[in-house]
Amino acid sequence: MSSEILDRSLVLDAVRVTEAAAIAAWRLAGRGDEKAADQAAVDAMRTALNDLELEGEIVIGEGERDEAPMLYIGEKVGLGGKHKIDIALDPLEGTTLTAKAMANALAVMAWAPKGTLLNAPDTYMDKIACGPGYPPGVIDLDKAPAENVKAMAAAKGVDASEITVCILDRPRHADIIASVRASGARIHLITDGDVAGVINTADPETGIDLYIGQGGAPEGVLACAALKCVGGQFQGRLVFRNADERARAARVGITELDKKYDLHEMVRADAIFAATGVTKGALLDGVHMSGGFVHTHTLVMNSATRTVREVRMKRPV
Repeated sequence: MSSEILDRSLVLDAVRVTEAAAIAAWRLAGRGDEKAADQAAVDAMRTALNDLELEGEIVIGEGERDEAPMLYIGEKVGLGGKHKIDIALDPLEGTTLTAKAMANALAVMAWAPKGTLLNAPDTYMDKIACGPGYPPGVIDLDKAPAENVKAMAAAKGVDASEITVCILDRPRHADIIASVRASGARIHLITDGDVAGVINTADPETGIDLYIGQGGAPEGVLACAALKCVGGQFQGRLVFRNADERARAARVGITELDKKYDLHEMVRADAIFAATGVTKGALLDGVHMSGGFVHTHTLVMNSATRTVREVRMKRPV
């Protein structure tokens, strides 16, 4: 694991960037237009990044250059300076949630020293994650979901019926859901929000012990940055459905297509992670207006110092 550490002064800069994206997306919440909300968040995040004294490169972004006019993979951002960083971002995680004004939409971003974030292609990834406080290797992507539930229960000193597993509500997860239910564990199904789903395992107040399922590979890198800050565990394996997706992997330098990645292979140095709520959710309050002020709620973490801060901001409309 690399010992490279980002300057602590970047923590508040990260907060300002996700705040800007969250506010821009929130203005379109409930209006039924996913693309407009996403574009507003992208534009605001890009503007905020380009106001900072750093030399950043997007390694997890809105897609490849020919698919995304802004914040594409490989795009350079910032004014330049001594800070050379990899950036993983999702300006609006939960476009459908925002369009429908549903809970748990976030603006999220992670920073790490240049060359230390996995350049995950825009494909699916099989994932399993848990929060801190468990012995290394307590979870294993290659074991059945029911086996992982039993291992977590044993490590926690409880019956399997007291374990809660977060899973995206998708037809492709029918077998996972059946295995978890056979173990006796509870299931918390979510409609969207892969990053938030993983991060929920790190917060005891959510009651989520495990995250299992298949979601976006780029979101896996973002979630790993958050878990690295609190000491959680993660394993993931890329899933390729066709030759085009395998070609995407080749373009970003992925050669071991069946590799099982752990957290520290996906985020190879200390990282900063920030998430601002767009709509109210389990982790964060959403953006709201009150008394002529706009209010935001942000979670920002720094793995170098193992600090987790909640930042509440209000400013005149």
